[in-house]
Amino acid sequence: MNAAPASTAIRDAGGAIDSAGAPDATPGRIADRVSTCAPMPRLRSLRLPILALLLLGGCATSGVPEAIRDPVLPSPAVTEVQQQREIFIGQRVRWGGSILDVHNARETTQIEILARPLNSSGEPDDRSRGPGRFIVEMPGFRDPAEYPKQRRLTVVGPLARMETRDVGDYPYPYPVVAADVWYLWPNPPPVVPVSPYDYPWYRPWYGPWYGPWPGPWYGPWY
Repeated sequence: MNAAPASTAIRDAGGAIDSAGAPDATPGRIADRVSTCAPMPRLRSLRLPILALLLLGGCATSGVPEAIRDPVLPSPAVTEVQQQREIFIGQRVRWGGSILDVHNARETTQIEILARPLNSSGEPDDRSRGPGRFIVEMPGFRDPAEYPKQRRLTVVGPLARMETRDVGDYPYPYPVVAADVWYLWPNPPPVVPVSPYDYPWYRPWYGPWYGPWPGPWYGPWY
């Protein structure tokens, strides 16, 4: 008896063979493929918000001047300058913080700042405790409406001098930075809490099965 051709000699568990001689997938194998691929649309739906956050993070620092983003510039703390002013006057610093007040003079604008620690990109961390106050001096007129209180500002420039101003009844020594580079940080977007009912895997089960039961069957067991 002649041997069967190779295309008809290979059979799967169900005995089916395709035209090329490869076994057809059994129902069990098809079910395995469906169950393996089922979570993929959910994963793709979660990728979009994550990608958006990454893009926003990249855009947040794209317009920041290089001098503001440069962490190499050694900057003493505000308290160090207040205690040893003769050492640091004339030195360039990179400081930042939250705006307290704006004073317009004839040819300059002075902005009072509550200092904050800076991250690696030069952005002030307003969740940290302020280590002191300083004054930013800018040339020309700066509209106070564009520099509102609590907005975050980072500046680079030399320490020009010390000025003493009253904070309440206390004479406070302010280091004055003659800023030649500055950046007004945008307000962070509001944090919207995520409800567990908004997850993609909750809603398909919530709608079809929940609606028919709130009538006469819902009350006695609730």
